Amino acid sequence: MLAAYAASIDFQNPLSGLVVGDVPDPQVPDGWTTVQMKAASLNHHDLWSLRGIGLPESRLPMILGCDAAGLDEDGNEVIVYSVVSDPGPGVDETMDESRSILSERFPGTFSQRFAIPARNLLPKPPHWSWSEAACLPTAWLTAYRMLAVRSGLKPGNTVLIQGAGGGVATACIALGRAMGFRVWATSRSESKQQRALEIGAHEVFQSGARLPDRVDAVMETVGEATWEHSVKCLKPGGTIVISGATSGPNPPAQLTRIFFKQLSVVGSTMGTLEDLRNLISLCSVANIRPIVQQEFALTDAHSAFSLLESGELFGKIILTNND
Repeated sequence: MLAAYAASIDFQNPLSGLVVGDVPDPQVPDGWTTVQMKAASLNHHDLWSLRGIGLPESRLPMILGCDAAGLDEDGNEVIVYSVVSDPGPGVDETMDESRSILSERFPGTFSQRFAIPARNLLPKPPHWSWSEAACLPTAWLTAYRMLAVRSGLKPGNTVLIQGAGGGVATACIALGRAMGFRVWATSRSESKQQRALEIGAHEVFQSGARLPDRVDAVMETVGEATWEHSVKCLKPGGTIVISGATSGPNPPAQLTRIFFKQLSVVGSTMGTLEDLRNLISLCSVANIRPIVQQEFALTDAHSAFSLLESGELFGKIILTNND
């Protein structure tokens, strides 16, 4: 079967290790099942893997991808929850220290068929496209948990979304508006600022600009490039929720401001299976859909990854499988 996989690691030139080619059919452990991929979305996690972050050479070759929607073995339309864990009843999957996601220890979703624990499948909302559904399990789930679970925000509070354009940031804008927050967003690009307004932001600002007021919380996925601005924008007692660092993992600490203003820095990663259920319900009730920038056939994965690496996107990039 056809798949897009990491064949080698190169931090400086990650796409050099990306191969699209034939691989063996998936192995299916007890309690697992298979899904025919119809659409799968790219995430920065896939680029990190090709750079060797979280994916050692000892696990190569590794099929990439941690998002997908497709058909289960009975022909049902499903969304795939990609966190693989065994936390026990009532335990948060994201707190399971042995957890993994597809494409780290187990083959990922960028293939015509892949294996997944049977408990990790949820029904795809009717009338959603395959591409829209494939956006939910990583970027949109991450955004939902940041806002609904980790931020402490209440309706009417003001939230700043740094770096409008990426998958998590665009999801935060749309979901934040649906949750009743006052949503502010930043971007260096005027066109992305305009798009942010169209999908739900109340106000937009140039990256690093002085804001008209301080905010209750900042949703941070950029890291080094925006961290100082994020800290300075918070009200006393405010919260930064961080789920990524696409511009670099070592921002200036700003420790004096953090302790003097009694700020909270809260980590957030992915979400639980229940979070994904709640996200699907919220999107259905609020009638909001993920933003898809462009679709590529699985055979054209190199072009999709090139667009992701360029940073010139607003929303999600999708791989499709029509076989």
